[in-house]
Amino acid sequence: MSSLENNHPPDIGKRGEDLVAQWLQKQGWQVLHRRWHCRWGEIDIIAYSQVEGLIFVEVKTRSFENWDAGGLEALTTNKQAKLRKAAEIYLVEHPDLAELPCRFDVAIVVACTRINFNLTLKAYIPSAFD
Repeated sequence: MSSLENNHPPDIGKRGEDLVAQWLQKQGWQVLHRRWHCRWGEIDIIAYSQVEGLIFVEVKTRSFENWDAGGLEALTTNKQAKLRKAAEIYLVEHPDLAELPCRFDVAIVVACTRINFNLTLKAYIPSAFD
């Protein structure tokens, strides 16, 4: 068990995704799916905007003092390839959305303190990778 798992409540990843989903909705996005998965992996959030199209959002929730650049170092080229493949499968399964412009965004959520684990959206990176 990692130190991150020892220090956080078990639902911190879901809580981070909840925060980002709520933020996206306030920005005018319609959240279509949460934790959508296929054999290639999971997409944390899939959202739609009539103006911008479809986004596949990877949410990285980290402790305040985490040393992996807030989760960005976990977005390896291998992880990006899996997300791309999962998005392709999603679009095959949802052909009505396949012609929409798509992008991959990354949301960085941090726990503000070690004691109460209040979460904040530290960064939202549109078009984080191709």
